[in-house]
Amino acid sequence: MSRRVVVTGLGAITPIGNDVDSFWNSLKEKKVGIGPISYFDTTDYKAKVAAEVKGFNAKDYMDPKAARRMELFSQYAVAAAKEAIEDSGLDMTKEDPFMVGVSIGSGIGSMQAFEKSYKILLEKGPNRVAPLLVPMMISNMAAGNVGIQFGLKGKNINVVTACATGTHSIGEAYRSIQYGEADVMLAGGTEASICPIGVAGFAALTALSTSEDPMHASRPFDENRDGFVMGEGSGVVVLESLEHALARGAKIYAEIGGYGATCDAYHITSPAEDGSGAARAMANAIKDAGMKPEDVDYVNAHGTSTHHNDLFETKAIKLALGDHAYKVKINSTKSMIGHLLGAAGGVEFITCVKSIQEGFVHATAGLEKEGEGCDLDYTKGEGVSMEVNCAISNSLGFGGHNATILVKKYQD
Repeated sequence: MSRRVVVTGLGAITPIGNDVDSFWNSLKEKKVGIGPISYFDTTDYKAKVAAEVKGFNAKDYMDPKAARRMELFSQYAVAAAKEAIEDSGLDMTKEDPFMVGVSIGSGIGSMQAFEKSYKILLEKGPNRVAPLLVPMMISNMAAGNVGIQFGLKGKNINVVTACATGTHSIGEAYRSIQYGEADVMLAGGTEASICPIGVAGFAALTALSTSEDPMHASRPFDENRDGFVMGEGSGVVVLESLEHALARGAKIYAEIGGYGATCDAYHITSPAEDGSGAARAMANAIKDAGMKPEDVDYVNAHGTSTHHNDLFETKAIKLALGDHAYKVKINSTKSMIGHLLGAAGGVEFITCVKSIQEGFVHATAGLEKEGEGCDLDYTKGEGVSMEVNCAISNSLGFGGHNATILVKKYQD
């Protein structure tokens, strides 16, 4: 018998708030965190806007010396993890540290460290490259640094599946607790890739919006959508077995019911055109939860604002949910915070938990007229107050990776 897994802590660093309450209130207010890129001169770049984190100071969350040994993606993860741990009331002096693990992924790690060091290599030679380049750059260091900062000695993994990273990371943490490898897992994603090579690379793929209007750059499911907007940040949650949570008197936000993961095995950047891979991930998560498509109240869509994603994900939702697809509320958090790449699934999972907790589904900002083939209820206009008993969060990554987490209202 596998164990039930509940959510007891939430932490977020986002373009519309550097804690969960600020983030959630901004979502309810339809606040868009997109603006002109401030990190570098975009004169020669096709994409001019991004969703940057504002007012973040690593020293507010960790020792300054520790912060200097971390690149931004790791700093964001440690900051979000700190909020999640404090929110959960987890006291590590009372825990077996080998039963508290970490599953926090980053799709890319630090492109900035690459950029700076390659410039030094070319201009000053190999002996001038910083000794900490590799441990600051590699993507597993977010999970590693969270373990080090908080004394978490259990299973520590970094799932890397591009834009599905955060959702896979939570799913694998859920499985780890289900099967007794850990009692508690910190899980989620983190990313900080708004830099010259990151923006140039995605723009070369024609994946990024070229709009300079922050209110109309990220507009999932809209007929005039023209690509995604780069975002950054981190979303980390505390998951634990139900028995463990009850034994320590933790407050329980929600329960994870199911997890599904598939591969399109189709194309390196495009989802399968019939939506079959993503649909199967959703169906697997619903089956894993012992539920039916009709039980789903709300879908937090991957919803990137690219032509292919939004159309094929719509097909996937119809395949997975059948006629019920027309009755569920769907939205895209990326409409306000852009695409957080490896962190997207972590932040969007938190959105699902808050929607269940507060009975509210936020609007898809920027959506004015649905595009061809996008004929579902994407919460256009304003957000909706409604009871949410069951939500699913979708993430689709380059390489054909599909991941779905089903989260539901906790009941004894």
